[in-house]
Amino acid sequence: MRIEVSRDVFRLAQVFTISRGSRTEAKVLTVRVSDGTHQGWGECVPYARYGETLESVEAEIAGLPSDVTRAMLPDLLPAGAARNAMDCALWDLEAKRAGKLVWDLAGLPTPGPEVTAYTLSLDTPEAMQVQAAAHAHRPLLKIKLGTPDDMPRLEAVRAGAPDAKIIVDANEGWSADVYADLAPHLVRLGVALVEQPLPAGEDDALIGMERPVPVCADESCHDRASLPALKGKYDVVNIKLDKTGGLTEALELRKAAIAEGYRIMVGCMVGSSLAMAPATLLAQGAMVTDLDGPLLLAEDRDTPLVFDGAGVHPPAAALWG
Repeated sequence: MRIEVSRDVFRLAQVFTISRGSRTEAKVLTVRVSDGTHQGWGECVPYARYGETLESVEAEIAGLPSDVTRAMLPDLLPAGAARNAMDCALWDLEAKRAGKLVWDLAGLPTPGPEVTAYTLSLDTPEAMQVQAAAHAHRPLLKIKLGTPDDMPRLEAVRAGAPDAKIIVDANEGWSADVYADLAPHLVRLGVALVEQPLPAGEDDALIGMERPVPVCADESCHDRASLPALKGKYDVVNIKLDKTGGLTEALELRKAAIAEGYRIMVGCMVGSSLAMAPATLLAQGAMVTDLDGPLLLAEDRDTPLVFDGAGVHPPAAALWG
């Protein structure tokens, strides 16, 4: 089997800022696997927060044997971006070989559209109110926060979008004291979920704290091995393919998390429709779907995912699966 890796850059529609920094483009790796007759592909977004670079992930993929299979991947690569791109590319290849759709191969129900969050970038309160007003028609807005001075931002977004459902992502940017101070205001402003309020290494502080709004583990949850450390701290887990190492582990994590009483959020890095396509299968019936990566781009793949009033639709076979 031939494995090819290429770098692709997608311009963002506007500057995207979270508590860790800003970007104007999405840099991704595209993996293509071919048996000489059929080809499958997948996409990953190496993430510096987890010690990944484009170069390091390329090197991981380059070290794989040519006869690699999905079943072999967990023994060859850690959970992360490299394994994600390979896992999803191999799923696509298997579907093409079989002349079937991935959800049929995986024994999943036929997927439908899921309402997705739309993310508002971290900015001044005034700018975030303008963003909120421009997207107030959307049913679900996600606010990027994560500073000690977020209360005015929360108020501004709610003023700009009085009827939208709101979730908040602090990206590990709050302390326990800041979160405790904000929690009652999250309730007052109708926030439905708060994502990763504390740094992953400091989230033991959540044990015993009141959680009037459901708290979701993002940076604290990667794969099934993460689950034991989440007990007593979180109500929801955010499953991202670039963290789990692909759709195979993501499906197992979802099953295990539900069995332990967690609700499910399905999220994404900022990538193209190819990166989101496998995640649409994972998102079926999730408490929160956050697969808005393509909506943040100024350009996308050919045959992109369809986003409409019903939400994000599963991919056409011409894109993936």
